[in-house]
Amino acid sequence: MLTPRHQALLMTLAGMTVGVAVFGTVVAVNGGNPFTAHDTPVGLVSPTPSSTPSRGDGLQADGLQYVVQNFGTGDDPVSAEVPAGWKSAQGGTRPKFLDSTGVWQLRFDTRGSQQSPEQLVANRERSIDEPGLKVLSRDGGTLIYTYTDKSRGPRMGLSRWISLDNGKTSAVEITVGGRPQDEAGLRAVLQHATETIKLPVSDGDDRPN
Repeated sequence: MLTPRHQALLMTLAGMTVGVAVFGTVVAVNGGNPFTAHDTPVGLVSPTPSSTPSRGDGLQADGLQYVVQNFGTGDDPVSAEVPAGWKSAQGGTRPKFLDSTGVWQLRFDTRGSQQSPEQLVANRERSIDEPGLKVLSRDGGTLIYTYTDKSRGPRMGLSRWISLDNGKTSAVEITVGGRPQDEAGLRAVLQHATETIKLPVSDGDDRPN
């Protein structure tokens, strides 16, 4: 778990498994682009209330708007952009954001792990105890699956683990959930969160197993 011993610095996540050591700088996210150093910390930004748009019977990627949400701890601040109108259900190192209907959700786990994204994908797949589980993909540190919820019916989950050291360990988990017909929108939310998340850089390795 990130502790107060960590430097309150930020790092860009370039892709899902790019490893880099950064000290004394703040790095902003530019998905797929080279790392860019900056000298400003994450600022506190108040989200603007808005409804989450949808068309037809699914979450539409092209209609989503995003706002910055701040979470983590005072010593280890984290921020990411989430869909406008999705409200925080819990904060800290494991924040969750839900739309007004509760159909769609976005969850972060910033505690990190000593296990690789591939190991965590396999662990999550084994741990899901839901009827009708079907794994659609387990590539690139991302698990995509569907199952049937007893009360809500067919559901889809996308869980991604991001590494900062060439896949040796995992720095953060990002999970989105919804229905199978929401796949395009869920993929967009997951990718946008991946590209915009800003994490403190640890000065030691005290992540859980």
